[in-house]
Amino acid sequence: MYKYQHIERFGTDEVDGIQYGTCYVFPKVDGSNGSVWWDGGLKAANRNRDLSLEEDNLGFYAFCLQNKELISLCQTYPHLVFFGEWLVPHSLTAYREDAWNKFYIFDVQEKDSDTYIHYEAYSKLLDVYDVNYITPICTIVDGTYEQFCNQLEKNVFLMKDGLGAGEGVCCKNYEYKNKYGRQTWAKIVRNEFKEIHKKVMGLQEIKGKLTVEKKIVDKYCTSSFIDKTFAKINVDGWSSKKINELFGRVFYDLIIEESWNFIKEFKLPIIDYKELNRLVINKVKECKKELFTNLSGGLKCKK
Repeated sequence: MYKYQHIERFGTDEVDGIQYGTCYVFPKVDGSNGSVWWDGGLKAANRNRDLSLEEDNLGFYAFCLQNKELISLCQTYPHLVFFGEWLVPHSLTAYREDAWNKFYIFDVQEKDSDTYIHYEAYSKLLDVYDVNYITPICTIVDGTYEQFCNQLEKNVFLMKDGLGAGEGVCCKNYEYKNKYGRQTWAKIVRNEFKEIHKKVMGLQEIKGKLTVEKKIVDKYCTSSFIDKTFAKINVDGWSSKKINELFGRVFYDLIIEESWNFIKEFKLPIIDYKELNRLVINKVKECKKELFTNLSGGLKCKK
């Protein structure tokens, strides 16, 4: 049998630098690995063993023996091995009904070689024999990890409409060899990417729409503006009893002193003054944190 390589996770030592140059980004199909070749007859294997009709890898070998196009291809090119995915139900079941129980070639190799034939060369060969093969989503030149990850949701190869994307992507740079001298491909799996992304990026922050009220508070109700009002109230000493007065006075000063400015800037905006007041209170709490402390899970004032 001819054993197919292990696809390494993007970012590991085995595929360090694979993104530099031209990478072909292929859909990763969630089936069973298979290979076919000619050796006095059609031969087939899964990832670990040669197949027979008694042990045919969920019908794969029987399918191959009945596929005239595949037999003709292998017989005409006996020096080549064709690797692909035998699509039978696995962990992902959202493929189209007409996609199941078919063989999709994803790599071709000469028997005496340790490198794979370029997609642009073998795809033309396979087109002649009308056999199924996996086509790339795109090519990326000198790409970033984020650019490769952006292709995950574009993997709709063989998927039912509206049921999301496939398992992941496989990145192939045909000019690349790793530091150990091996031609190796990289993969990004959707679920793994999501978990790693959460761990690396931390909790996602989703920002709401920036309303006109928020724009007014951000620009005009500044820390120095609040401090100026606070100083007026604090002239004879601070007490927690003055907190509501502070909220009201800051809001009052904002309306009296800055209304004309933000009316001009935002071109006669429709303003929700109740929302504006709420945002002012929040801004005061943010800028004057020393006046507050959390007790019993609630916001309390210092005495």
